[in-house]
Amino acid sequence: MVTGFVFKWVMSMFKPNTTVACVVVCQQKFLLVEETENARQVFNQPAGHLEKDESLFEAAKRELYEETGLQLIPQYLLGIYQNQVPDNDLQYLRFCYVIELEGMPPTTAPQDNDITAAHWLSYSEIEDKIDSLRSPMVKLCIDDYLSGQKLPLSAVKSFF
Repeated sequence: MVTGFVFKWVMSMFKPNTTVACVVVCQQKFLLVEETENARQVFNQPAGHLEKDESLFEAAKRELYEETGLQLIPQYLLGIYQNQVPDNDLQYLRFCYVIELEGMPPTTAPQDNDITAAHWLSYSEIEDKIDSLRSPMVKLCIDDYLSGQKLPLSAVKSFF
């Protein structure tokens, strides 16, 4: 009896979807991936879900590699973002990291089938695509980057 109650309680606990993203910037251009979501082409930072037994930092590196072929190290944490998607009653908790580059590396074919291309875009080009951004968090993260917002990597503690 107690076991059934505990199981129902655990299963009914709210669990937001934990995601990571990378703002990758070089020569005043931002790396965005073009992906298919619900049969629609949208633009997003390289991003994805945290996997079991993975730190947020490692998840950010993995997602960047899977979506762009780039093996880069995040330099700092930009922020933590919470977003409710009313259409599907889901909530996302996004940890966004920053990578600043001197030279613009080429991207390679993505390992993720939903990603169709990677683009280096200026801020004005991103604003022109505002209706094609996957979520409001895409532009918000870029705006926060441009404002100079920074958190040290040590702000996130992982115990594995």
